Amino acid sequence: MPPVVTRFAPSPTGFLHIGGARTALFNWLYSEHTGGKMLLRIEDTDRERSTEAATAAIIDGLTWLGLTWDGEPISQYARATRHREVAEELVRMGKAYYCYATPAELEEMREKARAEGRPPRYDGRWRDRDPSEAPAGAKGAIRIKAPTEGETIVHDRVQGEVRFPNKDLDDFIILRSDGNPTYMHAVVVDDHDMGVTHIIRGDDHLTNGARQTIIYDAMGWPVPVMAHIPLIHGADGAKLSKRHGALGVDAYRAMGYLPAALRNYLARLGWSHGDDEIMSTEDMVRWFEIEDVNKGAARFDFQKLEALNATHMRRMEDAALFDALITSLPYLPNGADFAAKLDEAAKARLLRAMPGLKERARTLIELTDSAAFLVAERPLQLDEKAAAILDEDSRSMLRHLLPEFQKVGDWSAASTEAVVRTFAETNGLKLGKVAQPLRAALTGKSTSPGVFDVLDVLGRDESLMRIEDQIG
Repeated sequence: MPPVVTRFAPSPTGFLHIGGARTALFNWLYSEHTGGKMLLRIEDTDRERSTEAATAAIIDGLTWLGLTWDGEPISQYARATRHREVAEELVRMGKAYYCYATPAELEEMREKARAEGRPPRYDGRWRDRDPSEAPAGAKGAIRIKAPTEGETIVHDRVQGEVRFPNKDLDDFIILRSDGNPTYMHAVVVDDHDMGVTHIIRGDDHLTNGARQTIIYDAMGWPVPVMAHIPLIHGADGAKLSKRHGALGVDAYRAMGYLPAALRNYLARLGWSHGDDEIMSTEDMVRWFEIEDVNKGAARFDFQKLEALNATHMRRMEDAALFDALITSLPYLPNGADFAAKLDEAAKARLLRAMPGLKERARTLIELTDSAAFLVAERPLQLDEKAAAILDEDSRSMLRHLLPEFQKVGDWSAASTEAVVRTFAETNGLKLGKVAQPLRAALTGKSTSPGVFDVLDVLGRDESLMRIEDQIG
């Protein structure tokens, strides 16, 4: 058996959207699982809509997701000469022909088909005519001679055996009259020349699979294994739109998701391994089989992605999560301001605080929000809830607590907790009545990691100064 070669072939007309990212992931997982390789082809034949910026965004999105490919990305447009050669070879072999039907004739065919309640199909009028009958100066398009009887069968690893009546496929164009190849033709030539053995793509390409099989057969080339995976729908079952999450991968990075969590979530959209929800990349590579992909459309659910991301964050080593956060700051909406305040002392505090911070954050944005107190400048600006907590009674209580803190020499979560508990008992207060105002004074917020962890992470001097700031 030859080694498995998959390919991801996006069109550079925009960002790498989430459906494309999952297709790339499935191709990558299968190539890794089988010890093969994945190639990257940029399908840039639409010159009006293809841009260098979109190509760069796709490559950046794949790189951020941690999906690698073998060799340099291949430009489909750069291979146009080869596409023309194959089209002309099919004509010489009698498997394709030049068609000189005018736009008016083609429109007439479409209107007739509509009137008769049939799908519009080319009627084959130039299939057996000699090109010498063409109007003077006319440039013909090349059409494939599709079989007119029987069926074309796509043996699909996901959809099963799918049969297409040949009468529905017609003699489609493979080379336009301007000499440019159609997508249908260019894809076949590229996949053959690149040695692609497995085509894994969205099931919206299933009919294309039948048409492309006709070109493979005409050339006498082996047809790659095909696997057409279901599309992604929204949580409500409707076709995926921006409100559901049909965004570029860059948007998920800006929303504070981890690449590992997004890989895990995308893999679970339409594929499963038993009841396993949380998967490492190593697990997915080991378990992934294309036959295990479901036929039905998968549903995208932001709440599930968020919960999965929170789990991945909690399971990460503190240092690894710290590094991931620092790397992500330029892309987070609140990241630039956070990064500007992150001196070495603040970095040390952030790393020490990570165990408490990651327990309550679902995204990196929430992580920076809850860590904002670590880099805040004194005197802290209190949010609305913290300001309400720090009323005159609370400030008075903190004035009495401060001298007890000032006596502490060995400053830690344990030693400060002992002081607060003793103070509360002595003054007939519940622990929360002391802890909540203390939290507001130390963080400027009403929620934070455990208040004794906050005292520990901020350290003695910073904690005392922040309390002094608030009690006036």
